[in-house]
Amino acid sequence: MCCVHEKYDDLFSVDNIFDAWKTYRRGKTGKRDVMNFEMHLEDNLFGLYEDLRTMKYRHGEYTHFQIFDNKKRDICMSPVRDRVVHQIVYDYLLSLYERDFIFDSYASRTGKGQYKAVQAFQYFLKLSDNSRAPSFVLKCDVRKYFDSIDQNILFCMIRKKVASEKILAVVKEIIFSYDLSVTGKGAPLGNITSQVFANIYLDVLDKYVKNELKCRFYVRYNDDFVILSESREKLEKIRNAVVIFVKKNLLLDIPLQKTCIRKADWGIDFLGFTVLPKVLLLRNKTKNKMYTNIDRQNIHSYFSILQHCRSHNLKEKILAMEKFGIIW
Repeated sequence: MCCVHEKYDDLFSVDNIFDAWKTYRRGKTGKRDVMNFEMHLEDNLFGLYEDLRTMKYRHGEYTHFQIFDNKKRDICMSPVRDRVVHQIVYDYLLSLYERDFIFDSYASRTGKGQYKAVQAFQYFLKLSDNSRAPSFVLKCDVRKYFDSIDQNILFCMIRKKVASEKILAVVKEIIFSYDLSVTGKGAPLGNITSQVFANIYLDVLDKYVKNELKCRFYVRYNDDFVILSESREKLEKIRNAVVIFVKKNLLLDIPLQKTCIRKADWGIDFLGFTVLPKVLLLRNKTKNKMYTNIDRQNIHSYFSILQHCRSHNLKEKILAMEKFGIIW
């Protein structure tokens, strides 16, 4: 599933559909909708293949629910058959775009991820020990990013890259399947395709920052990004240019209250951590969330987070909580 398919029939072949199902179902075999789909697996997958082969595929209705992870998030879950198609389209677009993405874009890419982004940022901060290195950091966050992605702009971006009109028709079906407020905006949290759509959409910003603004020290993870420079004044100019650029070209909003410029050695909150040149700490907000949510089912997941930062005392406290039955 990693090669670039040029032909529609090759991309949505029976073999690819079954391979996408196997990829999608990993770790989900206990979920009720997956089990129900698997009860009539061959009928469901061959029916999906026939709909795709005859260009009759239409995206199903979303199921909506909310989760609370630091803040309220609206999740939109598509039917299982659509998630199989999402997996194929995700792999296809990622293979098509991967070489074009800049190195310092870290979300939803093989060999990248949240912790790699934090490590890259800290590496840049360490350079602040040198007199000619960056000593100030601009941090920005796009307001309601996934809900603000303009579907027409996104589709036009992908149209420039994908030659097959039939493949484009399926991509279009996925993009425009989500429109809760009839605004032509949004990529649903819950679709794997939204991850690659998000990177494609902000790739324009990445190229602008690197090629036009000539920012050497830049790290982006989804809509959170940092830029480092030797002076506050230069970062103020960069911030103003970026705010104007995303508003004009991507119809996105970066409010001033979602930006900050700080000295590198003061510590910068980024992706759940407080990042300093030589120390990585867990943010107090993340720590408090951990105390609230930790139980015997997720304790190992939290310990895997803690291994990335200085957290000896916190680990000892959690182990004591477990020993005395505070965690259950």
